[in-house]
This record gives sequence, C-alpha cells and structure tokens, in this order.
Amino acid sequence: MRKVVAKFGGSNLKKKEDIQKLVNVIKAYNRPMVIVVSAFYGITNHLIKSLEEVKQDESKIKGLTNFLLTMKEEVIRENFDDEKWARDTLNKVERRIEELERYLIGVHYIGAVPEFVEDVILSFGERLSSLILAGILASKGVDAEEALPEEMPLITDGEFGNATVIYEAAEQGVKRRLDAEKVFVVPGFYGVSEEGKVTLLGRGGSDYSAAALARCLGAESLDVWKDVDGFMSADPKLVSCPKRIETLTYTEAAELSYFGAGILHPRTVEPLKEVGIPIHIGNIDTFNESITPRTVVQTYKTITDSIVKSVTYSDDFCILKLRGADVGMKKGVLAKVSVALDRAGINIKSVITSQIAINILLSAKDIKKAFGVIEALQLSAVTELVAIEQISTIAAVGEGLLDHPGIAGRLFSALACEDINVKMIVSGASSVATYFVVASQDRERAIKAIHAAFFN
Repeated sequence: MRKVVAKFGGSNLKKKEDIQKLVNVIKAYNRPMVIVVSAFYGITNHLIKSLEEVKQDESKIKGLTNFLLTMKEEVIRENFDDEKWARDTLNKVERRIEELERYLIGVHYIGAVPEFVEDVILSFGERLSSLILAGILASKGVDAEEALPEEMPLITDGEFGNATVIYEAAEQGVKRRLDAEKVFVVPGFYGVSEEGKVTLLGRGGSDYSAAALARCLGAESLDVWKDVDGFMSADPKLVSCPKRIETLTYTEAAELSYFGAGILHPRTVEPLKEVGIPIHIGNIDTFNESITPRTVVQTYKTITDSIVKSVTYSDDFCILKLRGADVGMKKGVLAKVSVALDRAGINIKSVITSQIAINILLSAKDIKKAFGVIEALQLSAVTELVAIEQISTIAAVGEGLLDHPGIAGRLFSALACEDINVKMIVSGASSVATYFVVASQDRERAIKAIHAAFFN
C-alpha cells in the first residue's frame, strides 16, 4: 500500500488541545504513514534571536537551553498519561538539548556562526518536535517511531540555508528507512548534503520537505493540516464571506503561495507536480473524525464562471528602479546587475524593463543591500537609482485568466472606482496570474474591491 505523508505545522503545536487534535487526526487515518512536523510555535524565531546573543554572552546559552527544557517538560507533563513514557521521553529531550548546547558553546568561543553550524542549530526546533510527538503517539498505543533525515539520508544539493532535495539520490534511502508498516515521525525543515552536513530547506521549508518525502516514496497524497479552511477566494481577515476553493491546479496553488496566500510554502508544489501526487489541505480545527480535505491541489483543471479563483497579496516586495535615457536598451546593464545581486545572495523576484527604466522586484529585506550593491557598480547608463518601498503586490489567480477577454479591464475598473492608483502591472508572465503593485496603504481596499467585483 502506498503511504500517505501528512504535515503538521507550528500553528498545530501551540497548546495541549492542539496536540490532542493532532493525535486524533493521526489515529483517524488508521494506517501506516509518515508524519512531518515543524518546530513548536515560535521556537525557530527564538533560536534565531539567541544565536546573536550567544556570540557575545555565554550566560545566554543556559538561558536558552533552560527555556527549551522547561517548555518541553511542560508539554510532556501535559500530554503523557504514563509516567514511565513521560520520563523516558524527557530523558531523550534532555540529551538532545545537551547536543544543542555543545554547538552553542562553540559559537560563543569562536564569536561567529558559520553557515553549517547555523543550519544545525536552527534544525533543533523540528528535532525536538518529532522526538516528543513520536513519544506521545507511542504512549497512546500508536506504533510510532522517530526517523531523522540524516538516517535516510534525505540528500540535498548542499546549499546552506536554502537547499534543494536531490530526489534521485534520496529516493532509495528514504524508501528503505520508511518502509516498515508503522507511523514514522520526521522533523521537517532540513536535509543533509552528500557529505552529511545538515542543510536547511528555506524558512518555512517543512512543507517542502514533506513534499520531497512524498515524492521519494511515491505517496498516495501529501496531506497538509492547517488551522484554516483551505484555500479561499481572499483572506478572511480582509473580506467578509470569502468562498472556499475546492480544487486548484498545481500552478494555481504555486502562484497563490508565491504571492502570499500562506497556505503552502511556495516550493511545496515543485516535487509533486511532475509525478501527479495530489495535495490535500485539511482543517484541524473542524476535524470531526473525517479526513476529507477542504481543498485538493491536483492536475485536473477547472475554470470557474468568475475565472478568477482567488485574490491574494504580499507585502514582501520592494522595487529598485534604475533610470537612464536608454538604460533598457543598453547592452549588458541587466546582466551586470543580475550577476552582482546573485553574488550578494539577493534573489530577484521579477524584472520589468522599458526604454528608460529597469524595474527590479526584490524582497523587502534585501532592498537596502541591493541598493548599495548596484550603486557600487557605477553604471554609466544609470542616471538615477530609486528604492520604492511601502508597496503591496496583489495577484488575481485562476485558470483561463489570459484566455478570457475583459478580466484585466474588470480588475482596473474595480480599483478605479476606489481611486486606487496602480504603480505597475504584469500580465502574461504566468498563464494563471495577473499581478500589480499598489501603495501598502491601499492594499486592503484593493483586495475588497477586486473580491467584490468577481465574487459578489
């Protein structure tokens, strides 16, 4: 029987009731499967913050390890009925935290955090989650076992901080390690290089690692359990009565994730699209003994009457504008800029050019660094370099978007009625998405206006 891979995020691991819901969901499957877990809510951020403090202050090491041990002991006491199981799991947690402490002592004494050490340290949030959850499940009668990525191994390309799984290299080992007819609990967020070094799969990468495992196993499905009702026609916090989307194609889901929908990590679709493994989105808060998904992501295309299935947004965009009389036509300008940004470790999200301007869309966190990198190039064709911040990128997504006339007109009409100025628009880069840039202060009104135009 093909296995199911199910992923549970940090939002499913906040308090005792959340863990009990998770256990109930796993029991409802009543079959061998693979569980992928994130760190408990907020732990990764705590580790990131502590890394900087530990470099300067040795006392921060004990502060962090004591915090983790106290927190985990509380979770164990709340969720174990059997004292022997609780004591055994706590002993394992203590040993794992001692391992983390040794890395932190090394960081303090060298006064720096090498990339490979940072990746190991940040992976401990997930390692503690998997250890505790495996113990909880086993104590409640589930035949469960922790399986670490390094034991398979889940082989990556070796890039620290944002690695990619090499499926062909990882497949055989993953199948062998996860072959037994039991429930395996795997920490998400990381794999290992061919040399055996821990490499993170990018922030929020537990979704991606779950998808990679599903790909290697040829899984029946990847089931992602959230505390929301699947993909919606818009953010329920911004619009009243959004519609739940029952089915999406892989491409639609990828675009919605890229532009901030927050249901899936943007890379989750990548391993599964080629092999046609569906993604099931479940709502753990409304679970009632049924594992029926709220949204299914699959190959099959559906075109709705409104064409647009969802409108989403991201505030993680800024524009770096290079101006010059013929900057868009000058040979080599864009190539030099791209190479310089790549060497600086800065990802380009999109590029839009004209005769007199090159507009580069970047993540908000990179804009200041990118400005300095390009300014240092002293390109003669660039007469002005402008950083545009405080913007939101809004995307309308749906199959058939480019094949049906009038969609862009309806989008602009909705915004014009609210006197919202569009700074930039891109259509055609994706067959299922049109996106545009507005001032951040206009974002909420823009979402509401577009949603009303297409769904009311």
